Amino acid sequence: MLFFSTCAPFSALAQSAETATSRLHLELNNLQDIEGACRLSFVAKNETGAAIDRAIFETVVFDATGGVVNLTLFDFQDLPVDRARVRQFDLAGMGCSSIGKALVNGASSCVVEGAESTICKDALSLSSRLSVELFG
Repeated sequence: MLFFSTCAPFSALAQSAETATSRLHLELNNLQDIEGACRLSFVAKNETGAAIDRAIFETVVFDATGGVVNLTLFDFQDLPVDRARVRQFDLAGMGCSSIGKALVNGASSCVVEGAESTICKDALSLSSRLSVELFG
């Protein structure tokens, strides 16, 4: 019995280390004004160990004063394991200079091996290369 009680903490540490390296990273990489819209460019990297068939995130865009100006679904499509993907989304009628920050409110859908999964929520890691904050 003593053997099992001393091994349990090591097992828990191994699981924690494994979970810490498993992530789905979304980076807000660029904003570009294009023909009456603001184009948001994201770099996504799936480091979860499982291919994601489809990932859709509910995203809220705030203006510079903190007011909500847009709530939409961003469909990141398929995200293969350990490969970067760039996804772009246009916000019609909005100039990029009016965007203050963006909130990833949650995964609206996350499909892995043909079934809904929590991996998009559980492994989500967010960052921004811009002054526009991306948080969740």
